[in-house]
Amino acid sequence: SNEFLNIGVGARAHAMAGAVHASVNDANAAYWNIAGLSYVKNPLQLAVMHTEWFGGVGKFDHISVSKAFNPEKGRVGSLSLIRFGIDQIPNTLNLVAPDGSIRFENVSEFSAADYALLVSYASAIGEILKDKSLRFGGNIKIIRRLIGPFAAAWGFGLDVGLLIEKP
Repeated sequence: SNEFLNIGVGARAHAMAGAVHASVNDANAAYWNIAGLSYVKNPLQLAVMHTEWFGGVGKFDHISVSKAFNPEKGRVGSLSLIRFGIDQIPNTLNLVAPDGSIRFENVSEFSAADYALLVSYASAIGEILKDKSLRFGGNIKIIRRLIGPFAAAWGFGLDVGLLIEKP
């Protein structure tokens, strides 16, 4: 289930094959390592990504907004939304009428999509020195799966992250 969350977000992370857990320091940190959010210094930061999979059939979208509440202490909050969906799937359940005739006007379309909402917060713990700090973050994930009018499901999760920077 929820395999779409293993795709990853951000062009830099994709270029590095996902090897960014210890170095992420922007709005994408809410996905990779929540503690990395504590490096965000801008009052507001936005990260957006769109990719298409399987020749454009699957669409993967990510948007994240981070707000620095207290940059000196590394206190940052973030809200992220991830969607992986396949749209315009033909619903042919009513293609054949009860009398056996083919009725193309009865064909409709639906989408199969997975959504994840991440509410994240990160902070430095103790004093932040030039090359030494301890940073912690956590988030709540709310996951929603919709398969047209046929199925729907909810899921929830918690994540924590820790970054230790030593000289």
